[in-house]
Amino acid sequence: MATIEEALEIERLERDIFRGASTKTQLPRTFGGQVAGQALVSAVRTVDPGYQVHSLHGYFLRPGNPQERTVFLVERIRDGRSFCTRRVTGVQNGEAIFTMSASFHIGDEGPEHQDEMPNVPLPHDLPDARTSMSPERLWAMREWEHWDIRTIPQEQVARRGGLVAQQQVWFRYRHSLPDDPLFHVCTLAYMSDMTLLGSSKVIHPDDPTQNASLDHAMWFLRPFRADDWLLYDQASPSAGFGRALTGGRIFNQGGQLVAAVVQEGLIRTLRED
Repeated sequence: MATIEEALEIERLERDIFRGASTKTQLPRTFGGQVAGQALVSAVRTVDPGYQVHSLHGYFLRPGNPQERTVFLVERIRDGRSFCTRRVTGVQNGEAIFTMSASFHIGDEGPEHQDEMPNVPLPHDLPDARTSMSPERLWAMREWEHWDIRTIPQEQVARRGGLVAQQQVWFRYRHSLPDDPLFHVCTLAYMSDMTLLGSSKVIHPDDPTQNASLDHAMWFLRPFRADDWLLYDQASPSAGFGRALTGGRIFNQGGQLVAAVVQEGLIRTLRED
């Protein structure tokens, strides 16, 4: 399957028009993380290198065709002294399949604080998915073979009082990545769509549902590397009316909170037809 470099590859067609790569996949629709990652790369290509991504907000509007390349139209909304903003629309066959706003910041000084990282088993104490995944989940291992993803068993999850559904996942890219910090940000945007909606299903494991990401927001808080271990501490505070709200905090192995994610997804009960 495609490497992350291949999955995030884009070409510039015009000053603010880009086209993303189409990669080999087993999925019937384009993986949402790939669309979001390519959209973010497109936005980055229009911003001065002195700015760093600090947030993105995206909506998945239509399922993408994984056999077709997506064109990304970038609008330069604002260029200020400290912040700049871009809006990106992903298009296939003349229809928008994804839209995203991304904000960039030069970085300033101010007060600092962060939540503590949960006390969880270390990734090296958990089995590699390549040797432990059930036969019915092997397709996921093939699809994301370049990622090391280790889900903490539910009986070992570090529980927080009052949270109804929790899931914790260690992950990293298996191979060394370029040192460019923006490449790691775009890689995390790709990865952040993976496993998060699953936190809404941990207390409904036997309910057959149709699942899809609806919208996705991220905040990048501190520098990190996506080829080092990261803990995705996930929770789903609510589900109803065929939708689930999920959120995640991402820590590096040193305990620094490096990113936060919120996503609403479709978890609609499967109809007989």
